[in-house]
Amino acid sequence: MLKTAVQEQLLPGDTLQAKWEFAQQAGYDAIELRGKGHLHFASRLDELKQARKDGVVMPTVCVDMLHFLGAFDEDLRRDALVQMKSQLTVIAEIGGTGAQTPASYGMFSRRLPPFEPPRSEAEDREILLAGLTELGEHARREGVTLFLEPLNRYEDHMVNRLDQAADLIRATGLDSIRIGIDSYHMNIEESDPAAAILAHAGLIGHAQVSDSNRFQPGVGHLDWRAWLTALHAIGYDGHLALECRLTGDPEEAVRSVPAFLKRSGA
Repeated sequence: MLKTAVQEQLLPGDTLQAKWEFAQQAGYDAIELRGKGHLHFASRLDELKQARKDGVVMPTVCVDMLHFLGAFDEDLRRDALVQMKSQLTVIAEIGGTGAQTPASYGMFSRRLPPFEPPRSEAEDREILLAGLTELGEHARREGVTLFLEPLNRYEDHMVNRLDQAADLIRATGLDSIRIGIDSYHMNIEESDPAAAILAHAGLIGHAQVSDSNRFQPGVGHLDWRAWLTALHAIGYDGHLALECRLTGDPEEAVRSVPAFLKRSGA
């Protein structure tokens, strides 16, 4: 049976311990943390260490910043690398498995005016490979994994599909970088999401879940049985981390997900 996690901002409670109590009662196996910029995640280290001592399970962190490793501006790009290295170090210190980031978010889309980005595809690739290699080597030293998340075409112009992420990861030659899949983005970009999972079995390291409309699983039209069956088929043993908006009563929406995924095949 696949394990479920829920991002911390979706949980009620003023502390991770209180959030964990709710999460466990709802049927989750872990909490996914969020890593803000300005080294904020590192500033939480004492809090995170205490939460771990109190039994809170926190395997992963998902970046929560305004700029990323593929930024057009060199200063922003360098800062993103500093932030991600810090997050990888912190998640390692609390016994986690890794950190998830896209190449960019909201920076540019070829589907919207002006349509042509200021960098060529070759320049994009050079920038991404340099950043991924630097982060992947840092992750390897820390004993954790960097999860590269493909985003849909309206949110990122560089890495939209699993095959694009896989190509970059293979080019780095690093085992410390894996694909972090997201059911919502796959629903938009993959012609057959289940087939994409099967095709990249050896490179999938993490999974985030939300439905076709970005709300919690069960309120959209994503084919969950096919998606989950594919994860079972490749032997995925990580968490399904809930990252979504919520519709209806927020607490009830969060509570509904583990049972829904279980009914759907998880």
